[in-house]
Amino acid sequence: MGRSQDYMFPTSLKELERLAWDHIDVILFCGDAFVDHPSFGAAVIARHLQSLGYLVAVVPQPNWRDDLRDFRKFGAPRLFFGVTSGAMDSMVNHYTANKRLRSDDAYTPDGKAGRRPDYAVRTYTRILKRLYPDVPVVIGGIEASLRRLTHYDYWQDALLPSILVESGADCLIYGMGERPVAEVASAIDGGRSLLHIPQTAHYIMSAGEVPSGDDTVFLSSHEECLADKKVFVRNFNIIETEANKLCPKTIIEPCGNGFVVVNPPYPPACEREMDSWYALPYTRLPHPRYAGKTIPAYEMIKNSITVHRGCFGGCSFCTIAAHQGKFIQSRSMESVVDEVKILAGHPSFKGVISDIGAPTANMYRMGGKDFSRCAACVRKSCLYPRRCPNLDCSHADILKLYSLVDSVPGVRKSFIGSGIRYDLFLDGEGYIDASGKEYFEEVVLRHTSGRFKVAPEHTEQSVLDMMNKPPFRLFGTLRREFSSIVGRHGLKYSIVPYFISGHPGCGVREMKALASNPLLNGINLDQVQEFTPTPMTASSVQYYSCMDLRTMKSVFVEKSIEGKKRQKSFFYKNARFSDEIRKKTL
Repeated sequence: MGRSQDYMFPTSLKELERLAWDHIDVILFCGDAFVDHPSFGAAVIARHLQSLGYLVAVVPQPNWRDDLRDFRKFGAPRLFFGVTSGAMDSMVNHYTANKRLRSDDAYTPDGKAGRRPDYAVRTYTRILKRLYPDVPVVIGGIEASLRRLTHYDYWQDALLPSILVESGADCLIYGMGERPVAEVASAIDGGRSLLHIPQTAHYIMSAGEVPSGDDTVFLSSHEECLADKKVFVRNFNIIETEANKLCPKTIIEPCGNGFVVVNPPYPPACEREMDSWYALPYTRLPHPRYAGKTIPAYEMIKNSITVHRGCFGGCSFCTIAAHQGKFIQSRSMESVVDEVKILAGHPSFKGVISDIGAPTANMYRMGGKDFSRCAACVRKSCLYPRRCPNLDCSHADILKLYSLVDSVPGVRKSFIGSGIRYDLFLDGEGYIDASGKEYFEEVVLRHTSGRFKVAPEHTEQSVLDMMNKPPFRLFGTLRREFSSIVGRHGLKYSIVPYFISGHPGCGVREMKALASNPLLNGINLDQVQEFTPTPMTASSVQYYSCMDLRTMKSVFVEKSIEGKKRQKSFFYKNARFSDEIRKKTL
């Protein structure tokens, strides 16, 4: 942190001239402002390529409305253009669940809206292919990753083909991109084919180049999905099953006059690989071009530490497993502590770490006791409908890590801002083991601000089954143990549950039951998120098809704006306002 500006990547011709490079190997186009921090994917990819000896320039938030000078200013790279929408799908970034345009953008200087297009990956790629038709364009990041096959797009209320087909990109990297992007760069540099690189997808026009055999699985075509929702559901179930395997097959989907081919991913990253990516020389700062401006997303995460990737929770509405994988990939404790020391040495650090986290904070180093059984498993979740007996859910390592972090000179307080799965330390009988009990008390007493946030998501079992979430009675156990802890220590802490309204399977009756559940007595129901269907989640497929994906039977899905507002009205503090909305939507 605080390293020389020379470590930054050129974003303008002036910066490029100061570096005196005679060429650029890779030019990255990104929908976010460029922040050289390991929480921002574009920075991780840029740093990784740089560590391999490649010269990388970055064009953050290019103007796609003018004469396209941002797309022309560096000319053509020696190897390829890389394109990402940024840390979020651009449509989720732009629009609310009610499809209203948002007035701000946390990944833009001063939070200003309108600095990226809708469907940013598609827009940037089409421009680059028009300007430089012979230069490979490699797309990646969350927007590309989760649109790699036929998917439901909520904003058009339609099934769309793979983003490879719509954008014209030459190669798609899905998931976490360090290993595939290195191989892609090496292959292009050496004049080799990209078609067989793991964790990449391609749109292939020649049937003779499409792989076949026992290690491939053919889906129904995009056109068949358009004609029959059940076909789309069956396709998705195959995709999800393969995604949850340790050794998945190559997935092939006919589309138009060609085939979308998705190669299997790399194996889960080992500790040494994870450590190497987080040890790259990030400045942990926004690019100097943003001097005097505030990037809200950076302000939120600048003092956070990521300790692992992946999630085996299997929530239907979540994209984490589809992008990062089901298997947990953890950093070593030494790697985490080294990063904390760098953070603590920065002049602006005030002693408070905002999050020692990950997709799910307390899955650090968790996995199968017998990994050979994991290799044969196709379960979506290790926790639903019941915890896998092969799962080692000891919290001993994460407790040791918290202790090491808190002992670093300069660290006064560390918070856990990421989500916590309480079914990893509680079951219907109480605590699963002694480490779980110690963990919960440690987090409540030392790593919260007095408001302990958890996400039961709903109270009704029929909705929870659609979400792949544990029974709500477990929240009652959590609340009892929480009250015991704060009561013993004389603290006035509160528990804050998060809920989702409008999820498939949820109607007014279910919301009314949620609002009157006795386990929520004394709790303000003000933390609610209206369900938004996002590409490549089970919940979005449920929403589009109005089907239970396991049984193929029809389920209720609220699709009207008024009906969604009525469901959410059960959370409003102003009872009169809430009643008025309900009456208007009857």
